[in-house]
Amino acid sequence: MPYINLISTSNPATAIPQSQIAGFMEKAMRLNTEESRKLKAVFRMSGIKKRHTVIQDYLHNNDQEWTFYPKLSETAIQPGTEQRMHLFEKFAMPLAEKAINPILNSHTSDSFTHLITVSCTGMFAPGLDIQLIKKLGLNKDIERTSIQFMGCFAAFNALKSAYHICRSEPHSKVLILCVELCTLHFQSTFNEDNLLANTLFGDGAAAVVVSNDAAGAPYSIEGFQSVVDGDSEQEMAWHIGNLGFEMKLSSYVPDVIEKNIAWLSERLMKKFQLLLEDIDYYAIHPGGKRILAAVEKGLGLPKSVNDIANEVLENFGNMSSPTVLFVLDKLGERINPGKKVLSFAFGPGLTMESMLLKSV
Repeated sequence: MPYINLISTSNPATAIPQSQIAGFMEKAMRLNTEESRKLKAVFRMSGIKKRHTVIQDYLHNNDQEWTFYPKLSETAIQPGTEQRMHLFEKFAMPLAEKAINPILNSHTSDSFTHLITVSCTGMFAPGLDIQLIKKLGLNKDIERTSIQFMGCFAAFNALKSAYHICRSEPHSKVLILCVELCTLHFQSTFNEDNLLANTLFGDGAAAVVVSNDAAGAPYSIEGFQSVVDGDSEQEMAWHIGNLGFEMKLSSYVPDVIEKNIAWLSERLMKKFQLLLEDIDYYAIHPGGKRILAAVEKGLGLPKSVNDIANEVLENFGNMSSPTVLFVLDKLGERINPGKKVLSFAFGPGLTMESMLLKSV
């Protein structure tokens, strides 16, 4: 039986109040009075108090203090994708180390047989996997898998891969690393997609150990179920542009989730001859307040099931792939053994992923 042995999370040191980020956005997007009013309203309703970032410019409403984005008096365009990827290469590894180092207090670096790295906000080669082997002293023959560009549900694909590795190779110990620097991809053009993306996303990382050893594990992994709504592929998308990665995030995404979430849950429950009434806790990816509300409405759940998800959203924003792991980490600290946990995450496709865990 595969278990999640440990979850460790990290963020950049710089945490910026949402109201202060709004001031930066107002200037950097060069908004008029009506656009500024709309931006401030969306920020107020976001449910986010602060977000973390590796870019210091977001701290400053005075453009003379900006070092990455062009000054308002200049005609220069926004930083290109190459410049943004240089920042990813510079900052991803320190954030990854910050997440993994606590794990190395109880697991030796040479004990891992497999390494899975996850990101949709940056890439380079040789990549993070090679850096981790060299910096942390991982086995040179460790089996490596890289999951790229799958968005907010990518941690589920990493956990699925680890689950199947452990079932097929009983002595495996898998190290998963999700690291996302979402704030590298600020877009200055004022439109609905950019407004939503600029409001929601922050930077963060999470590391997970998966093995067949139950000792000290917060969760056993029971199984997975996913669905792709092929009629909604344009509602959430992620493209590489000349000025960074461009998010397509339609306001209809919560409606799609609300419509499909019960069907997805029933499919997963049927595998284990369970009913939703048998679920004790939920760990839902906080992609935004409306997404959490859509799950509540689609499954007829009280708002309280998302207390931890809302707490994560409030303090970190949506960090893409690590975010649901932040929820699971906090939940694991608060629940008793033997409880069933149903977890969800969503992403491009429109893809909806579900996972059944049991607290150990």
